[in-house]
Order: sequence, then C-alpha cells, then structure tokens
Amino acid sequence: MDAQTLRGGFTDPAIQSAHAFRSVMEAMARPGTIQDITGAEPPAPLSKAAGAVLLTLCDADTPVYLAGDTDCADVRSWLAFHTGAPVTGPSQAMFAVGTWGALGPLSAYPVGTSEYPDRSATLIIESDTLSGNTALTGPGIKQTAYLNLPETAAFQLNHTLFPLGLDFIFTCGDQLAALPRSAEVSSCT
Repeated sequence: MDAQTLRGGFTDPAIQSAHAFRSVMEAMARPGTIQDITGAEPPAPLSKAAGAVLLTLCDADTPVYLAGDTDCADVRSWLAFHTGAPVTGPSQAMFAVGTWGALGPLSAYPVGTSEYPDRSATLIIESDTLSGNTALTGPGIKQTAYLNLPETAAFQLNHTLFPLGLDFIFTCGDQLAALPRSAEVSSCT
C-alpha cells in the first residue's frame, strides 16, 4: 500500500467527522447556503470537500459510484482504506461523485420507492464555483437562495418526483452547498 492511500483521512476522526457532518446537515437543511468543510486531503481529482463528505457519510455498507476522472486507482484505494465503501455502478450507488458531465444520465441512479423514498442516491458534484444566479425556493429557504447549477431542467424534473428523487451536494475546494429534492429550482436571474 502506498503512502498516498494512507494519507488524507481525518487526523482526529471523532471531532472532524462531527464537524463535517454538521456542515453537510446545515447545507441540506438550508439549500443554497455555502458551508466550509475541512479535514480531508484526498487524492486528485477529489476536492477536499468531496473527500470530507465521503469520509463522513460512507462506510462498508455504502456503495459509491466514481464517475469519470474520479474512477482512478488512487481514489479507489483511498476510499477503500479510509471508509471501506465498495465501488459500484450508478444503479446500485448510494453516493456518486464526479463532475456534472461525468455523472449523467440522472436516470441511472436509484430515486427510492414509495415505501422507502430514502433509498435514493446522493450525487456529489465537483464544481468550479458554488455562488451563482439560479434561484432556489422551498423548505429551509427564507425567500430565495442562489446557487451555481450546471443546468436547471434536470433539477426541476428531479423535484417533480418528490418525495422520490435524488439529492445533490456541490463541492468546490473546501466548501459545499446542497440541493435536496425538496427544493424548487427556478431560473437564472
């Protein structure tokens, strides 16, 4: 096992994972808000934020799909060593990570069932920026929040599936923002 695989996990797992979990929950509870998340130093091409989310939310019972450039030996080894999460295809994934272009089509991921809407995938989308001009409304948003989204139609369609559908976490550097399926996506302003 090489040194890159062993490095980059939480140095104080109990404290750092609690802080990271809080950041993810704050982002989900308040769609469109940008949260800082630290503690992970994953191999490229994963951002620090994506690495921290994976370290916090994944374990040996959490199938992960690595899309595009994220599906490389360094990331696979790092994820296996630090979380034990199995790598799978999109149809079995509880989490998927990659760029927007690499993660498509969204129809490949589980959206839950009427009995178990929570059995859907969460997509971790690596982004160049989080601040944007796409308007969001819905639960957890006072009036309107704004986020940089790669498009609007796919997220609008996803919202029509509610209470089924996918949840999204956008990562950039050491920050994240979330778009749960309950949030409505308007248009760019």
